[in-house]
Amino acid sequence: MPNWPLALIVVAQTAISLIAFSAPARAADYAGPLFDAHLHYNQEAWNGQTGPHPVADVLARVQQGGVRAIVSNSRPNDGTKLLADSAQTRQAGVTVVPFIRLYRNRADYDNWFRDETIFDMVQTEFAQGTGAGPYRGIGEFHLYDSTNANGPVAKKLMVFAEEKNLAVLAHVDDVAIDLLMANTPSKGQKARMIWAHTGIGGASAARVDVLLARYPLLMGELSYRPGLTCSEGQGAERLCPEWRALLLKYPTRFLIGSDTWVNQRWLYYGELMKAYRAWLGDLPADVARNIGWNNGARLFGLPLTP
Repeated sequence: MPNWPLALIVVAQTAISLIAFSAPARAADYAGPLFDAHLHYNQEAWNGQTGPHPVADVLARVQQGGVRAIVSNSRPNDGTKLLADSAQTRQAGVTVVPFIRLYRNRADYDNWFRDETIFDMVQTEFAQGTGAGPYRGIGEFHLYDSTNANGPVAKKLMVFAEEKNLAVLAHVDDVAIDLLMANTPSKGQKARMIWAHTGIGGASAARVDVLLARYPLLMGELSYRPGLTCSEGQGAERLCPEWRALLLKYPTRFLIGSDTWVNQRWLYYGELMKAYRAWLGDLPADVARNIGWNNGARLFGLPLTP
């Protein structure tokens, strides 16, 4: 050690201690239950129960992630019914909230909003229900051109959903939100809509704020959301300031989701849930619990303590 005066050594040690204590401490990860409000069990995952992710595999991943309930919407709907009807699902303590997917195959992605056979299929599925009970929603559907929100079948489905008190999971931009809401009997005041990715096109936090204020039952689902988190070095992510402020302003209006639209997402399901737990831990405990579990539970009448 250099031959420094004792006083100088004490000052240096004090400065080092102050720097250490002034560095922002990483909050503990959220440890409560999770509600996955955007899950697909598509045909390529199970493939007649010979695919790479049979029911037991999916449930193991869901359980390991601490997920206690899922909104299941699948292409075709057989995947959702497979999960909903399985005794394994009940034994795992996972609640399936079934949605009617509009897609029988990939071709339906681009044409559902004007295909009358889609509306017929939705009505048939709704009448039949699932082993987990009645369907609770419609979607996920996509609109790559927002003007197709005014397609004849899109209009009929928005009316049907509101009349049957079904939630709608919509993968659309902010313009289409207004158009879809305008096609409901209440003009969006009673429409229960989950906005997939809260606008994957990157609607600003300010624009999302406007829409949440305009439509009281609109919920934002946060998978793939551009600009949600900011890197703080060494791979760590925290909520970006404008999104943290928005989540604090609307603590009862956001949900998390996995969006397992391709099989690769199943491989990283646990990591997706860990990432949510990390930034949820950066929020006040009650807000984290709302976004992680309570908001989805309230939306579909599940217990707040699973």
